[in-house]
Parts: sequence; structure tokens; C-alpha cells
Amino acid sequence: MSPRGKTRTLALAATAALALMLSACAPGSEAPAPSAPQSGATIEKDVAKMGEQTLTVWDQEVRGGQNEQMTKLNAAFEAKYPNITIKRNSQSFEDLGKTLRLALSGTDAPDVVQANNARNTMGAFVKAGQLLPLDDWAKAYGWTDRYPASVLKYSQYSTDGTTFGAGSVYGLPQVGEVVGVFYSKKKLESLGLEVPADWAAFEAAIATAKEKGETPLLLGNIEKWPAGHVFGPIQGAKVPAEAIEKLGFGNAGASWTSGENQAAAQTLADWSAKGYFNKGVNGTDYDAAWQKLTKGEGVFLMGGSWMAADLADAMGEDVGFFAPPATAGQGAHTTGGTGLPFTVTAKTGNADLAAAYIDFITNKDAMKVLADTGNLPVLDTAAHAPASGVLKDVYTAFESVTTDGVLLPYLDYATPTMGDTLGDSLQGLLDGRIDAKAFTEAMEADYAGFTQGQ
Repeated sequence: MSPRGKTRTLALAATAALALMLSACAPGSEAPAPSAPQSGATIEKDVAKMGEQTLTVWDQEVRGGQNEQMTKLNAAFEAKYPNITIKRNSQSFEDLGKTLRLALSGTDAPDVVQANNARNTMGAFVKAGQLLPLDDWAKAYGWTDRYPASVLKYSQYSTDGTTFGAGSVYGLPQVGEVVGVFYSKKKLESLGLEVPADWAAFEAAIATAKEKGETPLLLGNIEKWPAGHVFGPIQGAKVPAEAIEKLGFGNAGASWTSGENQAAAQTLADWSAKGYFNKGVNGTDYDAAWQKLTKGEGVFLMGGSWMAADLADAMGEDVGFFAPPATAGQGAHTTGGTGLPFTVTAKTGNADLAAAYIDFITNKDAMKVLADTGNLPVLDTAAHAPASGVLKDVYTAFESVTTDGVLLPYLDYATPTMGDTLGDSLQGLLDGRIDAKAFTEAMEADYAGFTQGQ
């Protein structure tokens, strides 16, 4: 799980200029398309030929740069295609989650919606036949070439909703997320340490920081989910990526009780027992932990890319970010994901227009708009990186992970109850109430109970 989702009117000249820049093609159909096109069916690509239409879009991009990029892109789409009016309904992450289920089953469903990737949201909608598989449009637009497989899998399900991470494409995300390690450059310099080039060097740096009287790792885990962003990268360094993907996506064929998973859990338990974390991690809240880094009270902070802007505001050039690979020079295997994908509802009156819109807001030029408004574009990320600072580090790390490494799923994606199971078990592992074996057994019980019979 990531907290990102919980997280202007344009001048006419600026809108027109942006519309010219965003010149991607767009498909559409003059006739209603309430279901996916049949094999061989023609997909209309000229939105200008669709006549006067209104496209209803529901999103959760309500904050700062998130809202700004949607405002700009929507205005640009309407300027390029004056025959189309976008009716936008923007809600908070929580509100969208509450209203979307009812809307999709009603008679007045929107055309395009952002749907949470997880099984209990997108997976449930797919299983109920409420979202369209977009494979024909993906082929028409080259989306499978545009998106790395490691990113596109977050929007893929089998048409019966059983398999997550493979199958048909059901949507496209705009932004990316990657979990890695934030650090204080001044602290590293004072300890005589370089930025770790691989996992072994990172573990050695943690030990050195402890030996020299520093708090090596900062963690606030009162909310339970933050420890997943510490365990996930540990697991990525020690467990085969294929096994983690099956476990994280809730697909049958793996086991939590493997020796590698137990070793990953033991590493986290050992870190806690050796005093590598700040005191009372399970009683410290998420924001308090990262704020300690800004005050010079720790060396490393494991967490997601969405923290970069706040840390940069507080620390300036002192904060850096890296994602340690298991072997130096390779891409890291680490936890991450995407923002909520934009999907097409099964009740849309014009699936071609809906797909056209999704293509437009995720094309190459749209990625520049996302970067310019302070978001992490999911594609061509390194090309849009700032010249310096922690955001440059984040952009570079995400590009490396998605092209040379593996972006591993958030582990609470797996089952409807895995968030609670993971959170409770990690708290127990950190405070010594359970050992590594008990941790993996608890995780296996939830995972196996869900996947049995798949």
C-alpha cells in the first residue's frame, strides 16, 4: 500500500499551445461501444470525427500538482478536440473508493475512472464485468511497447479476475512509485561512508552507523503499513522476484514458508534486536519518523518516492535517495507500483473515445506535463529528471528499477485481508512477539487460504 492517493484554469493561449504539443493520435467510435470490440473490429482513431460528445471522467487527483496536471491535460484535450467536452468529477481517494462501486453498478456510470489496482477494487470490478479489457486499444496504440512489462503488469488481470499481474490490460497509470532509501549526505560524510552500491554495502553502512553512535534507520510504524516498505526491499534482495510477484499479486504457485522468505524476515528481526531502529518504532507515527531525518536524528529512512518533495523542502540538498540492488551495477528488485490506473467502464457509450482520452493523458508529451507539475512520470522517467537534488535521484532510481531491475508489488495487494495480516505480523516481528518462522506461517495462512483452488 502507498499513501500517495490519500495524499487552475488555463489562459486560452497557454491551453492552445499545450494542445498543439500534445499531438498524440486518439481512437474513437461514432457508434456506442458498450463492450470490447470483437477481434478484427475497426477502432476509430480520429476523435475529430466523433461529433459533439461529453466524456465523463472520475479521478482522485485532488492535491496540488496532481490536480494541476489533470486540469492542464483536460484543457489541452478539449482544445485539440473542440467537439468533446470533458465532465470531470474529482474526489479524494477515500471518497472515490466509496462511490465508485455503486456508480459502476448503476445506470449512469462514468466513461473513464481511476480504479485502485488491488484485488478488492480493480480485481472485483473485472470479475463483475464492470471494466472493459483494453487489449485491442493497447494494440492499436502500442501501449505494450510504450509501457515496460514491469509497470504494465500492475494493470493486468485475467478476464475472470482470478489472476493479477498478467492477462488483459485494464487501464494505464500516469505516475510511478518506488521504495528505496533516503539518507542525509552530511551524516554519511561524517561517518566516512559512501552511498552504498549494493545490498551488502547498505547493511555494512547500517552497522557502521550503529557502531559510531548514530541511529541507523528511522521508522514510524504505529499505522502498521510503513514496516512493509522496509521488509519489501529486504525481501527483494533475498527472494526470487518471480516468487514475490506471485505472493504479492495473490496468485497461486508460491509459498511464504520458503527458506528465502524466512531469511528476509530474520533480517528485519535482527535489525530490530541490534537496535538499528529508533526506539519505539511501533509507537511512532509515519510523519514523525521522516521528520526525525530532517532534524539530523538518523542516517537512513526506508520509504517511498512520494516522501521526496517533503524531505527536499525541509533538507534541501542534504537529502539523497537510492535503491540498493543485490549486486552492484544491476537494477534493484524493490517494492513499488503505479498511481491508480485510468480504466474504461463497461457501460461507456463510446469506448473508442474513452481509450483515446487515456492514450492522450499518458503519452510522451503528457509525461512532460506530469514532471512539470511535480509528479513522477511513469514513463521516460530519467529523461524528465531535474538537474540535481533528491528528485533526480528518485527519477533515476525508478527508471533503473523498471528497466533493469524488477518493480515488486506491494504485499498487501495479495488478498482482501493481507493488509491487516502483514501489518500485525510485522509489528510482532519488530517487537519480538513473534519470530521469523511464525511471521512466514501467518503470511502463508492468509495467502494459501485465498489462493486455494486457483
